[in-house]
Amino acid sequence: MTDLTNLGVKDIRDGVDSGEFTAREVAEAFNAAVAEAASLNAFIVTTPDHALAAADAVDAKRAKGDDLGKMGGVPIGMKDLFATKGVQTTAASHILEGFNPQYESTVSQNLWDAGAGMLGKLNLDQFAMGSSNETSYFGNVNSPWRKAGSNAAMSPGGSSGGSSSAVAARIAPAATGTDTGGSIRQPAAFTGICGIKPTYGRCSRWGVVAFASSLDQAGPMAHTVEDCAIMLEAMAGFDPKDATSLKMDVPAWEAGLSADLKGKRIGIPKEYRMDGTDEEILKSWEQGKEWLRDAGAEIVDVSLPHTKYALPAYYIVAPAEASSNLARYDGVRYGLRDLPDGAGLQDMYAATRAEGFGDEVKRRILIGTYVLSAGFYDAYYNQAQKVRTLVSRDFAEAFAQCDAILAPTTPTASFPLGSLNDDPLTMYLNDVFAVPASLAGLPAMSVPATVNADGLPLGLQIVGKPFDEQGVLNAGLAIQQRARFDAKPEKWW
Repeated sequence: MTDLTNLGVKDIRDGVDSGEFTAREVAEAFNAAVAEAASLNAFIVTTPDHALAAADAVDAKRAKGDDLGKMGGVPIGMKDLFATKGVQTTAASHILEGFNPQYESTVSQNLWDAGAGMLGKLNLDQFAMGSSNETSYFGNVNSPWRKAGSNAAMSPGGSSGGSSSAVAARIAPAATGTDTGGSIRQPAAFTGICGIKPTYGRCSRWGVVAFASSLDQAGPMAHTVEDCAIMLEAMAGFDPKDATSLKMDVPAWEAGLSADLKGKRIGIPKEYRMDGTDEEILKSWEQGKEWLRDAGAEIVDVSLPHTKYALPAYYIVAPAEASSNLARYDGVRYGLRDLPDGAGLQDMYAATRAEGFGDEVKRRILIGTYVLSAGFYDAYYNQAQKVRTLVSRDFAEAFAQCDAILAPTTPTASFPLGSLNDDPLTMYLNDVFAVPASLAGLPAMSVPATVNADGLPLGLQIVGKPFDEQGVLNAGLAIQQRARFDAKPEKWW
């Protein structure tokens, strides 16, 4: 039999449906792969029983001739930001260690209803705050990739680094991610996989631990564009429990996939040629233009003039929302409680937060509280919101001339763990190409393009019009078919 762990979502689903193998055999293969890969530290909690129970339910449905669902028989990794009933949900923070929700997030419930099973809860940057997966209370996630000729541990990207590492290492065929300012796309680019952030509101935020509520959006991470389309269909949908949820039908993205881009115009934003971007990234961008031309698209120049202000605006808006969202962690109702002898209520709040939050989370809370404080609210927060409006307007004007935008996903390839710890500003610059689409709430995807001279993956990003995930997926498919990216990390774990 084929090594089942080399298969993706579509191949597993179709193989189970045709009877080529059982869902239980798939679950057992991936459970074993997860158990062998502890050195990646991709999972905080493993749930082999959940994967097996879901697999048995799918096999029983098949025996009766019932529909197996969009994800029937596919075991996945669940980013530990999604509430899972009865299974610890921590957001990779000490302050939530031991928290077992009594409810299921809408996205995870949608996936279970579609026939998926859970291999475990995936590690991430604490509260999704980070670009390297080094801020987790449960330790760094290791990328399965290594630089050629080096054993240095590499970053899998962040915040969805556990997700990207697990998929790239083939210990999960797919995983959920969340993207606030690039946290699906940047780790996907670093590890040579696909990941899509849908239009803001496509996937419910209910039951997802909040970072920045006007930016957070769930999405799939998988080996191929087809797999992302299948999984996104299962995840998305209107949810009355989320006030920002789009009241729109979920399109048949998988059925609509087409790499024929005849009649489409792809915009190339001149402002994305930034100082400090690796030459090999710029080369891959040029190659991406040729691939899309070959698919029938017309390449046009567009301008997004406020791009240079997007990152500073993001690092005001996101921390401001985080400082408000994280105020609920006070040691009273759930999670960690640090109660020093003779302490009053305020002392308990302070001690719990000092003990429970990591340095990066504290840094962002401090920034957020500062920009929301009296005297600075207008100078910083309101100005940042105005910039956000200008960034959105730039995209709207660009999309009057094109159907989608092609850009690099990241300015560099992955870097060694620890190499940027003393330089948070350089770390933040990792998101420079990803943040504008997040501020505008647009669908955007990273697709692997090539490997650099060090043997590390590089990704290309497609940004689409609001609600046009289909256009993004189709452009991604055109790149995938021409790039023929088949590089895999050499197993060391």
